[in-house]
Amino acid sequence: MALAASCSGRVGLCPLLVLLFLPALAAGPAGMLQPRDTPSRERRELGGLWSFRADLSPGRDAGFAQRWYRQPLRQTGPVIDMPVPASFNDITQDPRLENYIGWVWYEKEVLLPPRWLQGDPAPRVVLRFGSAHYYSIVWVNGVQVVEHEGGHLPFEADISSVVRGSPGALCRITVALNNTLSPHTLPPGSIQYMADKSRYPRNYFVQDIKFDFFNYAGIHRPVVLYTTPAAYIDDITVTTTSSDTVALVQYQVSVVGSTANSLSLSLRDQEGKVVAAGDGPVGELKVLNPNLWWPYLMHENPGYLYSLEVKMQAQVGRVLLEDVYTLPVGIRTVHVTSTQFLINGRPFYFHGVNKHEDADIRGKGLDWPLIVKDFNLLRWLGANSFRTSHYPYAEEIMDLCDAYGIVVIDESPGVGIKLPESFGNKSLQHHLAVMEELVRRDKNRPSVVMWSVANEPASELPPAAHYFKTVIARTKALDPSRPVTFVTDANYALDRGAPYVDVICVNSYLSWYHDPGHLEVIPLQLTAQFENWYKTYQKPIIQSEYGADSVPGLHSDPPLMFSEEYQQAMLREYHAVLDKKRKEYVIGELIWNFADFMTNQGTTRVLGNKKGIFTRQRQPKAAAFVLRDRYWKIANESSCLPPVITSHSLFLK
Repeated sequence: MALAASCSGRVGLCPLLVLLFLPALAAGPAGMLQPRDTPSRERRELGGLWSFRADLSPGRDAGFAQRWYRQPLRQTGPVIDMPVPASFNDITQDPRLENYIGWVWYEKEVLLPPRWLQGDPAPRVVLRFGSAHYYSIVWVNGVQVVEHEGGHLPFEADISSVVRGSPGALCRITVALNNTLSPHTLPPGSIQYMADKSRYPRNYFVQDIKFDFFNYAGIHRPVVLYTTPAAYIDDITVTTTSSDTVALVQYQVSVVGSTANSLSLSLRDQEGKVVAAGDGPVGELKVLNPNLWWPYLMHENPGYLYSLEVKMQAQVGRVLLEDVYTLPVGIRTVHVTSTQFLINGRPFYFHGVNKHEDADIRGKGLDWPLIVKDFNLLRWLGANSFRTSHYPYAEEIMDLCDAYGIVVIDESPGVGIKLPESFGNKSLQHHLAVMEELVRRDKNRPSVVMWSVANEPASELPPAAHYFKTVIARTKALDPSRPVTFVTDANYALDRGAPYVDVICVNSYLSWYHDPGHLEVIPLQLTAQFENWYKTYQKPIIQSEYGADSVPGLHSDPPLMFSEEYQQAMLREYHAVLDKKRKEYVIGELIWNFADFMTNQGTTRVLGNKKGIFTRQRQPKAAAFVLRDRYWKIANESSCLPPVITSHSLFLK
């Protein structure tokens, strides 16, 4: 493939793979507060149609060689309309985009309100991406403003100085996006070049991945412009402790731009009443007779949120600036024993699902109708929890988890860590940076009760011990208030990362990937699985994945693989063992999967993975009703509420 200079002057690197050779980026700003409209802040979403162009040159390097970012993208060659947020793969009828690997370019031109550019001092103007997969370089009016590695977490840039001098308040945003994965990215991957010219065209390559979902790419979450005063609240950290009669809300606030003249905090309940107040950057608020944040089906009013209003006044020159930010706060505690997971001192049993951000046409693009439908299905199902398999989900999804009381195991993109080189120092340093970004984004969310640093790594390899000891220790240092885990499918006797987790999360697909078709082996093998893990580690266990593919409408009696009856039968075999062990040390069960989802093409996949209890279009399979009956039964057994037979009494809030 052709060699050329990249945008940052890195001469001689293949632009397709330029991200593989980039030096580690400096840590971002301390804060990553979610943009909100407040009396001192404005936000503007930039969703809709953007100009789009895939770099189809042999080396994927034309965009950098010709500096497409220096002029409107439409002047560089043919562009098409591309919706944002969305994955680009399934939008067009061009088969080249479906499995495209390399650089693509997006562009949006907007006019900024004049008030955003005026004043002394003028407000900060910040450009923020909810996520873009995988490596992003962003220019504004031809000036590079930010680079970011990682496809599932937000990044932003202060563009005030760039736009302030632009004629007519024009803001032309250009994004170069590369979905290439390497052994050192999260998730990892590799590029395979097919050198046999008798079988493959010249420069032919494919991307190899070790995870079982489609590597959708694009600007997947909202892009927003927002403002703050020149001196502003940069970050807020909140932790809570409570008893039956009093709660303590510990806070730490950081400001940027000037030393704050005053900093005041007010905690309001859902009726708007101030229940506690304080001042200063570090302190503690005392709440009498608090309304605790409870999970769905554990309380008649789940997901209770207070509002913490933070006001800062700072003198900048001759001007007194004020910044206001309001943070939702849920008061709850989390504690793990050798046999239980406690929320607010009461045993909590995870009866939930694993999910994907995945749907027809839009791929992994954020879609509000789909999000609301999924939460309605979760509550209909009686699910109280899910794991963000296998990457952090959108902030908008997490907001609803906080508000509805859906408990979350928040997982990093550490899926498919299989190769020895993916356990080296380069991968480790990036993994640590990703965990820092994840904790910084979600640290204040009451719905997040545990961090998961990886899914199904090759944790039996010798380097895995140091790797996971380091990642877990760093995560605990970033957030001492939550337990940390990773999800394993290794043998209990060989797993080198398990000694460092607080909760054992085990994936197993008995009578599917192991002894396929033999449902009769599940009771013996699953019982042995639980007993071996607990005897070895004396830690509570979650069955973090189990399931079977089923093709909707395919029936068989006796149950045969891929029929709806087989999926039902497998669930019932697992449930019989889980019912025994949840009285001892098993603290949860998460079905794989909530809904069917797309994967790479292959001989074992027919238009994706069919292990969903709902179809990709969110219609229930027979297994959904098996799971619904079970989850509501468990909820009725463990709840202090009056008996609930269906979802109607607690479903709507």
